[in-house]
Amino acid sequence: MEFLTTLIDWLRPDWFLDLVVISDDYYRGRYIAGLWTTIKLAVLSIVFSLIVGIIGAAVQGAPSRTLRVLVGAFVAFFRNTPPLVQLYFFFFAIGTVLRFTGENGLPQPLVSNFGWAVIALSLFAGALNTEIFRAGIEAVPRSTVEAAEALGYTRLQIYREIVLPLAIRISLPALGTNLVNLVKTTTLAYAIAVPELLYVSAQIWSEDLNVREMMNVLLISYVGLVAVLVWVLHRWEKALRIPGYGE
Repeated sequence: MEFLTTLIDWLRPDWFLDLVVISDDYYRGRYIAGLWTTIKLAVLSIVFSLIVGIIGAAVQGAPSRTLRVLVGAFVAFFRNTPPLVQLYFFFFAIGTVLRFTGENGLPQPLVSNFGWAVIALSLFAGALNTEIFRAGIEAVPRSTVEAAEALGYTRLQIYREIVLPLAIRISLPALGTNLVNLVKTTTLAYAIAVPELLYVSAQIWSEDLNVREMMNVLLISYVGLVAVLVWVLHRWEKALRIPGYGE
């Protein structure tokens, strides 16, 4: 009974209204800024990782052995190392080299911490997308490619107009899983002081001493973000579905 009473009190509307990110203008502004940063980071990383995956999968089927080896090494590097280590590598190892002298005469970073987070996460997810798209390309029936060759299509036209559209449809389930993981992986940007949701939430609970409250808010926020992405992917999969194909 005590548990039920506590649960009901926790679910009351006034509990929601008492959250600092709802009732306090200062904290609400910081939370919204962190949410917006997370959304930008996730969207940019998703877009660039898809571009990397499509290009990487295309190069893996190129006649040049050198290009195939380079893409294979790229995929192996990003698949076999932790994303946090990759983020630190770009930010601390490469970021400290890529600097320019500012107007005040002091060295300034060429790429911001947000930029390095986008680059690291895009390459990490892009390496996985490369393998996902490669598997999708290999699943396209050879007879379909041969028919396009018989019609006089060039190699690029076959890839762009026939193989890639079919490969995307085949790859969508695995691709969706990787993109969902990418959204959750954006929390690693906290490690290089990108002011995303986790970073902002940690600042709020440090100042207001409301760790449990902010952890609940943080959890609900990511459930909402992932739910939106899953809905978009479901709509995308439904829109691309070809009646009778793959059934």
